[in-house]
Amino acid sequence: MRNLEVADIFDDIADFLELKNENPFRIRAYRRASQNIKSLNEDIEEILKRDGLLEILGIGKDLALKIKEIITEGRLKYLEELKREFPEGLAEIMNIPNIGPKTAKLLYEKLNIRDIDTLEEYAKAHRLSSLPGIREKTEENILKGIELVRRGRERMSLGIALPLAEKIINDLKDSSGIKRITYAGSLRRMKETIRDIDILVSSNSPNIIMDNFVKLPVVKEIISKGKTKSSILTKEGIQVDIRVVKPDSYGAAMVYFTGSKAHNIRIRELANKKGFKINEYGVFRKSDGKKIAGNEEIGVYNAIGLPYIEPELREDQDEIEAAINGRLPDILKLEDIKSDLHIHTKYSDGANSLKKIIDACKELGYEYIAICDHSKSLKVAGGLSEKDLMKQVGQIRKFNKISKDIKILAGSEVDILDDGSLDFDGDILKELDLVVASIHTGFKQAREKLTYRILKAMENKYVNVISHPTGRLMGARDAYELNLDRIFKQAADTNTAIEINAFPQRLDLTDINCKRAREFNVNFAIGTDTHSLPQLNYIRFGVAVARRGWIEAGSILNALSFKEFLKRIKK
Repeated sequence: MRNLEVADIFDDIADFLELKNENPFRIRAYRRASQNIKSLNEDIEEILKRDGLLEILGIGKDLALKIKEIITEGRLKYLEELKREFPEGLAEIMNIPNIGPKTAKLLYEKLNIRDIDTLEEYAKAHRLSSLPGIREKTEENILKGIELVRRGRERMSLGIALPLAEKIINDLKDSSGIKRITYAGSLRRMKETIRDIDILVSSNSPNIIMDNFVKLPVVKEIISKGKTKSSILTKEGIQVDIRVVKPDSYGAAMVYFTGSKAHNIRIRELANKKGFKINEYGVFRKSDGKKIAGNEEIGVYNAIGLPYIEPELREDQDEIEAAINGRLPDILKLEDIKSDLHIHTKYSDGANSLKKIIDACKELGYEYIAICDHSKSLKVAGGLSEKDLMKQVGQIRKFNKISKDIKILAGSEVDILDDGSLDFDGDILKELDLVVASIHTGFKQAREKLTYRILKAMENKYVNVISHPTGRLMGARDAYELNLDRIFKQAADTNTAIEINAFPQRLDLTDINCKRAREFNVNFAIGTDTHSLPQLNYIRFGVAVARRGWIEAGSILNALSFKEFLKRIKK
């Protein structure tokens, strides 16, 4: 998909315009357009083909023409002109967390720093602290930001990898001879970041598939092309590998190429003890070499005495022992989800009206949803005053009286203040159906302080959920330090759910922490943190995290029916 490419170009333009001290409204327009394009669940190239660019929120005639130029020409003349006004490495410096265009300009003008390597050298030598506003702690944060940027170069988020893989599969699936096709590797295990994309095909006609694969519209460069394996680089710089196997080996190949490596080693060891050999072609009896399984994944596992193990669990994290002893969890499925518990509207910083959100959620088949706009302290996100919140609550109550197919929970994403108190008083909170409490400030506070704020918030009888609990933004901000065991215990004791925030840049709580929280019998809530309609589809990423965390439907608030949900949160 070209969405990320276009969005990144608009972000770069905004950065360069900021360097030039251009009109802030113009800068904001590019940033808003970038954000809206990133949230699209349709390829922007397809939107262009049907002449629908002006339907995208924040896209007017000028930006539509620029999008058309990017897609048709593979470049944007306007950005190239802006870049020529500054050193080449300055754009990358601006992408470092804790450094914006103003700081990048200061570094360039005062110290002639024009690339990341030089910046790292200066920060390590404490040569930046002579500049106004930069202290030793700032230098530490800059070094952490450089590490985040370098990490981001190596891996892409699940939110980028999955739509791209699905597009490639959709473009290939009608190729002559394809019997089955899917993605494999760490993407199939739904890891939060992926290095490259693996596609696996079952066919007796590999040559046709290889030819079609290297001619796909996404291809920028053909890395290699073979009889049954090829690799390409997409226009976004992402490597995609494809393998074709015979139909009777597809199941074995799926196990082998899904991994993880550690999981595969364990099942090979188990097979060996039972007198079998496993590889990507099948399961073979060692005594006579006879193939006994390979067509289906379940057959591969059953052949060595195991039940089927879901891909998300295949990390050699006790899943083999659990399978042997009949302890595998019946992990959450996407179809179990009956609602989205974290949606923003135009009342705060969302892009859509309550009506449009309700209509979209009806199409998704939801039984109920929660509207959780920001509270008054978060002015940057258009936080609601008490008066506006009560106005919104009134609208929701009015809708619920006439609605028969979907119910709306009147909620709020309420800021946890510095002392652990909440942004709204109890007389307001008691009027709400759902209170989601979040930290949005003080990310660099000490571990004890941040932990205290969350513990204190959970003591409030009106708080139902703690949202994006560790505050991380992948590629931009590491999780802040917390005593998570204390938080999980308090969550269980107070019957406060912990959110699995499904926004791809967050995925917070992580899978590892979900698994740990499960040991404390914590309840979870999955919310997309939707700010525009396409982001409602992020729910699947939250489900993926829950599955990797061994979470079952009974522990997920929004896998409950509306009646069960109300009963659970009243405890």
